[in-house]
Amino acid sequence: MSLETLRMVYFAYIHSITSYGIILGGNRPYSDKIFKIKKKVIRIITNSRMRDSCTELLEKFEILPLYSQYILSISIFVIKNKHLSYTNNQTHSSHTRFQTNLHLPTANLKKFQKGVY
Repeated sequence: MSLETLRMVYFAYIHSITSYGIILGGNRPYSDKIFKIKKKVIRIITNSRMRDSCTELLEKFEILPLYSQYILSISIFVIKNKHLSYTNNQTHSSHTRFQTNLHLPTANLKKFQKGVY
């Protein structure tokens, strides 16, 4: 098969699985195992050796590494859900250079602190 067809197969199967729920589980300890599986699949698709670096392969196929994919998903979530948080200028009346930064709600629960919100 051509590399473009293999790229489409990757995005149809592997990317959809790794991107599903990445917001909820992207910072968990088992995400390293998912990243290793993703690299293994890329090496199988490109017929490269197990000792070859995946950085060039990911760039060639225009695929984000798992951590970059996690950051992108979190950023998209924050942009889509701006109504859930306040900006600093809504919290206080001082006009500072950080007035457009988001003001995070305080919480005591670790689950909430480490979560998406």
